[in-house]
Amino acid sequence: QVQLEESGGGLVQPGGSLKLSCAASGIIFKVDHMGWYRQAPGKQRELVASTATGGTTNYADAVKGRFSISVDTNQKTTHLQMNSLKPEDSAVYYCNARLEASMGAHDIRVSEFWGQGTQVTVSS
Repeated sequence: QVQLEESGGGLVQPGGSLKLSCAASGIIFKVDHMGWYRQAPGKQRELVASTATGGTTNYADAVKGRFSISVDTNQKTTHLQMNSLKPEDSAVYYCNARLEASMGAHDIRVSEFWGQGTQVTVSS
């Protein structure tokens, strides 16, 4: 069974930095893309950053120049380096991946997976 496990959230002061990490486990044959979304209270989940195998990287306008995503398709990990954090960056951050993986005996398919979420709070 495929799982995404996140780590690295916490409380940080405005202007500070945090690094989120996510590792995919299970029988995985291919990474199509990995990325990060976030959801603040009362708001919809939104894309923060994602990288597709082959190199296309997308960032939300609100984080461009401050956040940086890296993906290692061999290790099946992704990291989100967040700098110059603002209170409006506070949210639950979710790892997301589209993977070709085994879902059971004789069942290999491309599916979307989500981590359990990690809280990021930016406050003085």
